[in-house]
Amino acid sequence: MALAEWALPKRKRTLPQGRRWLTNWGIVVLDAVLVRFVMPILPIGLALYVADNGWGLLNWLAVPSWLSILIAFVLLDFAIWLQHLISHIVPIFWRLHQVHHADRDIDVSTALRFHPIEILLSLLYKFAWIAAIGAPALAVFAFEAVLNAAALFNHANVRLPLKLDRVLRLVLVTPDMHRVHHSVSPVETNSNYGFNLSIWDRMFGTYIAQPDAGHEDMKIGLNAYQSEKPGQLLWSILLPFRNR
Repeated sequence: MALAEWALPKRKRTLPQGRRWLTNWGIVVLDAVLVRFVMPILPIGLALYVADNGWGLLNWLAVPSWLSILIAFVLLDFAIWLQHLISHIVPIFWRLHQVHHADRDIDVSTALRFHPIEILLSLLYKFAWIAAIGAPALAVFAFEAVLNAAALFNHANVRLPLKLDRVLRLVLVTPDMHRVHHSVSPVETNSNYGFNLSIWDRMFGTYIAQPDAGHEDMKIGLNAYQSEKPGQLLWSILLPFRNR
């Protein structure tokens, strides 16, 4: 996706790429270290434990394995959509999530720019859904792979042909669809919460097809932080603890 951004960029960058990438990838390193130290268990490991102990809805029902995998995958996708919605409407979670939105450019690195505390809370949330669903390990593995790949895809600053975009977004969240969500406009920020399947935003009325200002002219980030500070690592890590 980084190569695609270089070959077919959608927007001109606001801040220098090198500085932003040092910050965004620095946050990724902090996330990885903290998660490995505090919570070494992985979602797939939990799924295996859940299956061994017969926990969760799908383990209680006589559901064929292929159907169980499909149901779990779709429910986990909905869970992530719901988590994203909650992170916008609950103030304490928004304090953490605004680190992701403060980025004044949106590209492949933005997909991984999440505060370490939000990453830990996200894991706990995902663990609860895996246990409640009784998600098979194969479904969790597939979901994690698809979710991460989809996030890199739909955050990319890449220009897709409009016809291709219209077809893809019938099922999947495209870069143009998700870019609307990173607009400074509150109405647009509170839309298009999906990361993978586009059905949830259409189903719950949070879908906006295009930004009012157009993709090339729309302002990215948060109105309160239109400066070079979101490109700084320490500032980004401390952002949830500021009073504004």
